[in-house]
Amino acid sequence: MNIGIIGAGHIGSALAERLTGLGHSVYIANSRGPETLKDVEQKTGAQAVTAEEAARRGSDIVVVTIPLKNIPDLPKDLLAQVPADVPVIDTSNYYPLLRDGKIAELETGDLTESEWVQQHLGRPVVKVFNNIYAHHIVEKGQPAGTPGRISLPVAGDDAAAKQKVMALVEELGFDAVDAGTLRQSWRQQPGGPVYGNDLPADQLRAELNSLGTERTAAQHAEFLANHAKQEQGIIKQLQQSSAE
Repeated sequence: MNIGIIGAGHIGSALAERLTGLGHSVYIANSRGPETLKDVEQKTGAQAVTAEEAARRGSDIVVVTIPLKNIPDLPKDLLAQVPADVPVIDTSNYYPLLRDGKIAELETGDLTESEWVQQHLGRPVVKVFNNIYAHHIVEKGQPAGTPGRISLPVAGDDAAAKQKVMALVEELGFDAVDAGTLRQSWRQQPGGPVYGNDLPADQLRAELNSLGTERTAAQHAEFLANHAKQEQGIIKQLQQSSAE
């Protein structure tokens, strides 16, 4: 397949490395221009291009994997020429303390992270790869049927796009679990039991089912509080590291 990746951070680079290894043609972009991605090209085998070219040349799948706060800065017509049947994957997570600042609709719970992204991109997205550590994408894929194989939740509103993305997840070495609609993707966001825990499919489905489908105010508050503690822990670690 031809896959465009917009964002060359940890997740974008990890996906590029694995996907080129599987024989796909990968085009990767960042905000600073392809000339700054020579190391990424060498490590992953992907071709560095502009964001516009990654969108255009990703004729089978486009992945948007940039910091959430930078989503509104993408060109407004970035995906205008991407055919409607090409799935657009969103991998984003909301880090208000570490990186993104507070975003009103996410604080109130009026929108899920990916609904907010979808609104800014102006086209449907499929949410996946947000709840797994980037290096695990490279290191922990296993053949189908392997006991304990890690599963990944895939949420979206377009059934055909979701199936195509789920097939890609399986090819990368993970069990793809249908996590419902984009509105229900709050269940895989930071602060909850699905985030960062590398669960096998039966446990992932059980966790999703236990959460229900309609997010309550109490659940939203709990996820935000849990995530704030996680972020504060990371900040403390970074401060300790810089002091040493």
